[in-house]
Amino acid sequence: YLLSESIVAKTALAHIRLATIGNVEYENCHPFVGTDNSGRSWTLIHNGTVFENDRLNKYVFLQKGETDSERILLYILESINEASAKLGRPLNAEERFQILDGIVNSSSPKNKLNLLIDDGELLYAHTNFRDSLYLRKDSFGTTFSTQPLSETDWQPAPFMTLTGWREGKLVFTGAQHQNEYFFNADSYKPLYMAYSGL
Repeated sequence: YLLSESIVAKTALAHIRLATIGNVEYENCHPFVGTDNSGRSWTLIHNGTVFENDRLNKYVFLQKGETDSERILLYILESINEASAKLGRPLNAEERFQILDGIVNSSSPKNKLNLLIDDGELLYAHTNFRDSLYLRKDSFGTTFSTQPLSETDWQPAPFMTLTGWREGKLVFTGAQHQNEYFFNADSYKPLYMAYSGL
């Protein structure tokens, strides 16, 4: 599509999907967007695969598409809503970050979690797959990409650690976990068989 006007935004997320869970259909395309009970809009893109996480199973019947990525967003929204209800107020940025840090750390064993999530105030970034998320800081802010987009100034994003960014500046760093994901072709076979109808 051609744009008739320029896009002006503090945060922009773009994703090209390689389907591992869920068919190639519009409902399975990133980004996934949802709103928590306080009215805060959340946007998620995920360059990864969740092989094991029982906490996500119940969202299979609530999601619009078929992807593990959409289930992650639904899990985040429910966790934010539960914490907010318990406190009787919307969560502040640090509280939201702590909840996402817990979700990422508990969901990362055996799973590839390359995530960028925006909540309108913070951009959350995480990778546990080596050499698959980079960042570049310049006068315009901070750019994340799965591959360096130019010859200079790119560095690996923080590894196995959730980070929170506000207007291009690092403001929160989570607890480092030790759940590095290593590619294993055999782990994808059950997924391909399930979606090929075999």
